Amino acid sequence: MLSLLGITYPKCGKGMKEVTFIRRNIDRWKDTEKVLEEAKALSPDRLADAYVELTTDLAFSQTHFPDSRVTIYLNNLAFALHKEIYRNKREKWSRIISFWTREVPEIMRDARREVLISFLIFTVSVFIGVLSTLNDPDFARLILGDGYVDMSLENIAKGEPMAVYGSMSEIPMFLGITLNNVRVAFLCLAMGVLTSFGTGYILVSNGIMVGAFQAFFYHQGFLPDALREALIQDLKVHRFARSRRVGDR
Repeated sequence: MLSLLGITYPKCGKGMKEVTFIRRNIDRWKDTEKVLEEAKALSPDRLADAYVELTTDLAFSQTHFPDSRVTIYLNNLAFALHKEIYRNKREKWSRIISFWTREVPEIMRDARREVLISFLIFTVSVFIGVLSTLNDPDFARLILGDGYVDMSLENIAKGEPMAVYGSMSEIPMFLGITLNNVRVAFLCLAMGVLTSFGTGYILVSNGIMVGAFQAFFYHQGFLPDALREALIQDLKVHRFARSRRVGDR
């Protein structure tokens, strides 16, 4: 006899019939169906016990009757019970802390190879943008666009190289940066569904753009201003987002 989690099954020899397996357990499966129907009124422990017993039967059936209709039935029943259990699962507030202190570091550790590769691709792309712009100033026009470059040159001539950032109020700037970040994140996701080449293209194009931007202002003698203003505007956007969240409370 085989004993799995307290449930005893006969050894499956050549003469073992599927009907025997069904006859021995059909009553318990009907009880599980009732548990599923009354799931909202039952305790989590009762649901867990029913789920453990059902998955034990499912494992046995998948091993000895993989192509049987009873295996499909047990699999569907287990799926429905699993969904019911986790739909009613309540998370503790401490989960927020453990998410950032344990789960995120674990995910980053598991994905460290992919993160390192992404970092290297982006860094190399930034250097490509920097070197290309320093060797050919017109390269910035190809990447940033004639409109942005001409506007920046006009602002530089006026002594306000970063005036483009001061010409917008916080709300439009916040919405613009947020929508752009969402768009880029969506493109990374959508283009990386099938292969990693699409996501790599996004990393390369954005890296070259960042490098060309910094090199353009370096070539004009305003690199410190570009770095400082970009940081200031980023802090303004984050401060505005925090103030909106506080106001909503």
